[in-house]
Amino acid sequence: MSSPAPPPLDLRNVQGDILAGGLPKKIETCYFFRINDAYVHEFRTQLGKLVPLITSTAEVINDQRRQLAQNKKDAAEKKITRPLLKISGVNISFSTKGLKKMGITDEIGDTAFDTGMLAGAKDLGDIGTSPPNGPFDPDWIPAFKQDIDGLILITGDSYATVAEKLAEIEKILLVQARNPIIHEVIRLVGDVRSGKVKGHEHFGFQDGISNPAVADVDANPNPGQQVIPQGIILLGRPGDAPTLGTPPVPVTRPPWALDGSFLSFRYLFQLVPEFNTFLKNNPIPITGLTREQGSELLGARLVGRWKSGAPVDLAPLHDDPALGQDPLRNNNFHYTFPDDQQTQTRCPFAAHLRKTNPRGDLDQFGPNALPPHRIIRSGIAFGPEVSAVEAASEKTHLPRGLLFIAYQSNIEKGFQFIQQSWSNTIKFPPNKPANQIPGFDPIIGQTNDGGVRTLSGTNPNNQTANLNLLKQWVVPKGGEYFFSPSIPALKETFALTEPSSELKS
Repeated sequence: MSSPAPPPLDLRNVQGDILAGGLPKKIETCYFFRINDAYVHEFRTQLGKLVPLITSTAEVINDQRRQLAQNKKDAAEKKITRPLLKISGVNISFSTKGLKKMGITDEIGDTAFDTGMLAGAKDLGDIGTSPPNGPFDPDWIPAFKQDIDGLILITGDSYATVAEKLAEIEKILLVQARNPIIHEVIRLVGDVRSGKVKGHEHFGFQDGISNPAVADVDANPNPGQQVIPQGIILLGRPGDAPTLGTPPVPVTRPPWALDGSFLSFRYLFQLVPEFNTFLKNNPIPITGLTREQGSELLGARLVGRWKSGAPVDLAPLHDDPALGQDPLRNNNFHYTFPDDQQTQTRCPFAAHLRKTNPRGDLDQFGPNALPPHRIIRSGIAFGPEVSAVEAASEKTHLPRGLLFIAYQSNIEKGFQFIQQSWSNTIKFPPNKPANQIPGFDPIIGQTNDGGVRTLSGTNPNNQTANLNLLKQWVVPKGGEYFFSPSIPALKETFALTEPSSELKS
């Protein structure tokens, strides 16, 4: 007997970072916490007071409209654009340990979530060691080897706005009280890069272009932007399909999981000077290109886009900034040019963009092969720009990288699958020429020992040659899986209304 169809999606019920472009985040603080074992009941009581601060997707859309209206008004009046509106956002999610600590023990239907990222770090390919009589020990910072029960996301237009909102949250959760109900494990702060590199990650490439559109949420998808069922991202919605396996196991979700989403978090360090040095030392020799242009071409072919955002499948040898900035064109490709499937003339099979969203490479398996593995990314850069000292020494001295956040209804089919079965698998995409094994995703593909990785096709004139990648330039330093409940679930299942007489400020 099938479950009854859910009511129509109400964006007031969905936490705001999941859909419609995510929380407004010029600045973002990721606040990881552990619930005090002695005050679980009190935490759930205070959670009821926090829920009114939680930002919904409907509120995000309204904030976007307000900012757009101000920008249009400024343009019409020929004013200098004013500062961003004072806008903040708050979301909360919980790890499997956090759910169990609160006494929420219903089977939610995701093995990766139940296991946690630390236990699965070896399978993700993270660098680490395997003691003879102990579990795999990834090379993570200590904070992410501790128990983490939850994650609060606070975003805003400025550091001051985020700090003000965080202080309000800490007051509700009595962080500074004699008997705090939560303990801060770690807080990580990200900010959007400014000036000419706004919207670009630390290697310098335009980011955030390739997210899918969600049916009946994103009203006007751009050409080439895949439209996926709501259930690929939201639990309990159409498309929230059976798990992987043969035969696949049907997913059983508790009623309170409706309109929630799994959040995959990764603390990713980027070794920018080392990456730049590799490009400088390995330019692609193409007639008519200078050595510097050959290095830029190598970077573009490793990523799958030029720094401007122009895809190499549409601009194989030369950057096209106008293409990169045009949302009607910069995502409108499918790896289906006549030479795309069996040659790497336009785009290497293992380019990061192609590995993580293979588009037409999966057409051979039917129209339903790709959508279950799509995710919505909502991360933000962290850390300073590369200093003159770092650039001169060609060595990273200061931490910088990406606070990676991705949403999906099934981690095993989403983030975990993309990392393990696509990025780390040298024969993916499948069915390519035997003398052109694709190799590792050069950006996030990894091996546990940090050894040499290879990929073919970086030189379009010598596609069978393998390029050895002597260093891993994106290094995971922690992470965890969380569940981001719907706002009604927070009110009705997670929060308690009964006050406690034991709680003292």
